[in-house]
Amino acid sequence: MRVCGTLLCLGSAAAFGAMAAFGKLAYGAGATVGTLLSVRFVLAAALLWGLVLASGAARQIGARDVALALALGGCGYATQAGCYFTALTRIDASLLSLLVYTFPAIVAVAAIVLGRERADGRRLTALALALGGLALVVGGGTAAGRLDPLGAALGLGAAVVYSTYILASEGVAGRVSPRLLAALVCTGAAVPLTIGAALAGELRPGELTAAGWGWLAGIAVVCTVAAIGLFFAGLERVGPTTASILAAVEPLVTVVLAFALFGERLGALQLAGGAVMLGGVLVLNTRPRLPRRAVRRSTGPVLSPSIDVLDRREIAR
Repeated sequence: MRVCGTLLCLGSAAAFGAMAAFGKLAYGAGATVGTLLSVRFVLAAALLWGLVLASGAARQIGARDVALALALGGCGYATQAGCYFTALTRIDASLLSLLVYTFPAIVAVAAIVLGRERADGRRLTALALALGGLALVVGGGTAAGRLDPLGAALGLGAAVVYSTYILASEGVAGRVSPRLLAALVCTGAAVPLTIGAALAGELRPGELTAAGWGWLAGIAVVCTVAAIGLFFAGLERVGPTTASILAAVEPLVTVVLAFALFGERLGALQLAGGAVMLGGVLVLNTRPRLPRRAVRRSTGPVLSPSIDVLDRREIAR
């Protein structure tokens, strides 16, 4: 059971990690940012609604939660995805993956500021590692003259918006099934992104080649719907702490694919910074075991917000 869960979580991380590479390939096959975002969310929403209707989960939600979930997609996730895929047109996929993966540290800091967590040694150590790693990643790119300031800012902006989205989704995510919430969030993102792309003249599906349609379908099916399904299946088997550690494979997959497909190479300082950042994530998501007596008295998993958020942060990647 545990081996199967580990493989499922690794498969999910690999699917999410492939998204930047698929995006680069789609751009090379005629996709614009607007076309990519619209097709991704429209197709993903359609597939997720099919799964929801087949399972009967659509009956398990109130009107207020529907509105909240649609707003999360239309305001939060649409903005995050827009920043991410716009940044992807300006900087390497490998660098973008490292910049975006600062979000666990941002969530931890925000949780402390909001009073949801205590500023203990583990969290402060993780924050120091994340900031130090980020400095190496950005500094290495600047020193090599290969860092686009706007692209880097958009990548970090995506991490900040994603962190806000995670924290804002905590309430509704506790009341709505993950599959239904994912369908609503994707729907909420699809509508403004499609309208915005059309108004900006960026919705040009006619320019896509057959390969371009294939890469966009891959982003929707593999990097969105399948990745979400694999993650929750693995989470059920191994628990959130192990799942969070295995999720750190995601940026590594992106770096390897970017090197294999596009010849992207991170400098030595950037590689060191990425390793330090991932170390911070592992520190943040590794908790000391509860005393045996405390475990017996617990009626359910005792999770800090930074860990508990794992089963919510994947609802609309």
